[in-house]
Amino acid sequence: MATSQQLAQQIERLLASGANNQVLGLCDTAIATSKREIEAWLGRARANLALARVCIADEDLDMALRLAPVHAQANLLRGQLDQRLGNIDKAVDRLRKLALAKTAYSIEASFALAETLFYSHRLDEFQQFIAHGGAWTADPRAAFFRARARARLDPAGAIDDLLEINRQDSGTVLKRIAGFDAVQLLDKAGRYREAFDVATKIHNESTPTFDLEGLLRGVRQQAELLKKGAPWFTPRADAHKGVAMVVALPRSGTTLLEQMLDAHSHIGAIGEYDGVQHIADGVISAGFTMQSIGMLPRELAKAMQLEYLNGANKFKRAGTEWAFDKNLRAWSRLPVIAAILPGTVCFHVARDPRDMAISTFLSFFHPISDGWTSSMQSLRTVIEAERSILPQALSVLGIAHEQVVYEDLVADSAGHASRCLERLGLQMEPGVLSPERNARAVFTLSHAQVKQPINRGSIGRWKNYEFAFDDSWSALAAAHDARRMR
Repeated sequence: MATSQQLAQQIERLLASGANNQVLGLCDTAIATSKREIEAWLGRARANLALARVCIADEDLDMALRLAPVHAQANLLRGQLDQRLGNIDKAVDRLRKLALAKTAYSIEASFALAETLFYSHRLDEFQQFIAHGGAWTADPRAAFFRARARARLDPAGAIDDLLEINRQDSGTVLKRIAGFDAVQLLDKAGRYREAFDVATKIHNESTPTFDLEGLLRGVRQQAELLKKGAPWFTPRADAHKGVAMVVALPRSGTTLLEQMLDAHSHIGAIGEYDGVQHIADGVISAGFTMQSIGMLPRELAKAMQLEYLNGANKFKRAGTEWAFDKNLRAWSRLPVIAAILPGTVCFHVARDPRDMAISTFLSFFHPISDGWTSSMQSLRTVIEAERSILPQALSVLGIAHEQVVYEDLVADSAGHASRCLERLGLQMEPGVLSPERNARAVFTLSHAQVKQPINRGSIGRWKNYEFAFDDSWSALAAAHDARRMR
């Protein structure tokens, strides 16, 4: 039998190679021999997190901490998971204690703490933590967080720091993040051409070739199936109640709607929960396609639905009736939602395609899974694909839904929020119209914007980058304008 150290080494090797299911098998075997094998519980937690099985990972970590309450790695993972679950106070408290301790995980805890404070807008605490220093400052990542702290008082100096990190750092992830932080500051400073040129350079240097055709192929297949004018399958699981979901591309104004509705006493936002992606992957792994999803065994569909709902309930605020899922993959996976999550209420959110495109192009997105964001041409192509199936897919598939145009939501927040709430069987509450007062932390690109009162500041942003748009955008823009309520 392998020792705990040997088991830990095996787990590390497998996790590094992405063999998460093998890790689960290895850990389950170890736990069958001894339920007190903490390395196995930690390995399970890490593999389940990688597989988007948040609820199971949460249980694994609980077991690990029952066995060893002061285990440094277990506390680091718990702090990171608490952040993801929205338990910010708990995350900050745990990570701060670990950051101050002298363990092998103190430096990682320091960076996790800095990130949590930054995105939760506890900026005074963030500044104080950065200024206090510590062993973590010897790590190359420290320069990046110091630049973020500097941006609050000296944005021009922070731009220089971030661009220097982007030029010199050899790590692709940090290089890319620092570069896009600089792009955002350049944009705020009105240095639009510089912002665009830096973003273009980052995309060219750090985005690998993306299989755009693979994404488009799936959308085209759905478009053909939707021509039937009716669902080509019956739901594979029973209808449920309590899940509302965004259907939109990134940078469409979804975070504003999320924060507005989360302010309602009966709604709990769950962020960009990856449960839908996990279901879609499971359908493919089981050998089914969008066309053949009607043949998916009901027991399998029921298990997929239960796992999704367990995760959604774990994320949402205690005592709320509705979970609001802001995942950005649902738009291309609506047959999966209709088949396995019937009863879900969807909100299709659309924004001026030019505003959406430039906002996306100037922002950090994962270079592999979201590689289509790396050029204005591919952005336009994906927006065209999305609008070729929406909103009609929602009607054809019989999914309860509302359409929300971002510009209309800003112009008449009370009217459109009331309409969305009525779809959920709820009445308006005053807090819905003051999303900037929502204490919920937002770990998305819009984390700063939603801390401001509802405003028109981002409408027409594309005009600052008019040089990036040609006549090929005219049809999309006209179609969007026609959707607006007058």
